Amino acid sequence: MATALVIENDPTDDARRLGEWLTEAGLELRVLRPYAGEALPEELDGFAAFVVLGGEQQAYPGPDGTPGAPWFPALEALLRKAVRRRVPTLGVCLGAQLLATAHAGTVERSTAGPEVGPGLVGKRDAADGDPLFKWVPLMPDVFQWHSDEITELPHGAVLLAASTRYPNQAFRMGDRAWGLQFHIECDTEMIAAWAADSALLAELGYDPERVVAACAAVMPDVEEVWQPFAVRFAALAQGQLEGAAPRRDLPLLGH
Repeated sequence: MATALVIENDPTDDARRLGEWLTEAGLELRVLRPYAGEALPEELDGFAAFVVLGGEQQAYPGPDGTPGAPWFPALEALLRKAVRRRVPTLGVCLGAQLLATAHAGTVERSTAGPEVGPGLVGKRDAADGDPLFKWVPLMPDVFQWHSDEITELPHGAVLLAASTRYPNQAFRMGDRAWGLQFHIECDTEMIAAWAADSALLAELGYDPERVVAACAAVMPDVEEVWQPFAVRFAALAQGQLEGAAPRRDLPLLGH
């Protein structure tokens, strides 16, 4: 069975429903938790796909140059290898930001303020030719929970979805690596855990119960869009996505 390497950066953000969708679509998951001391591999040999999840850390270094987490340099190196070797890759929220910073994109604290709760993003024209996004509706439902944003995409990245306050909501690097600023993996239990005693919600003046209820109300709509998206990603990883080019390493370009 084809195996996906899943990096869990934070114990509060596991693969949850995304993991269920991928396994139902035929992928076996190998989950690594570097926050618990599990070492990252140096290579992706033997893995059919690579998934990097979210977390509360910052994708950019602190004022003293310290990485947002000790394993981020090694994780960024893996993300560069994944793009170069065309390993189907999916970065979610922090994972998308790390995909950007790994390729010289810019992530910063957003001047637009935090983005939290259910929302819509709009597909860009380039999404119509994308093997995963071309089947996504024009304005899909998503879950947001972030204070940082990707302010500059890497050179060569293809913008696939945007919103008014946060223009870089989804992008592709090469032809097999996708970054999603928003969350698709959450269930209501996960969101309720995030909302409990949330400093972010307190900063915004949001009522936690109302946020959780709003997310629960759109949960079926999120699943309707992103479960098939996950299935397409799994099919690509297994060489079953119709029309996808065969996998072949890309030339080394500066990394």
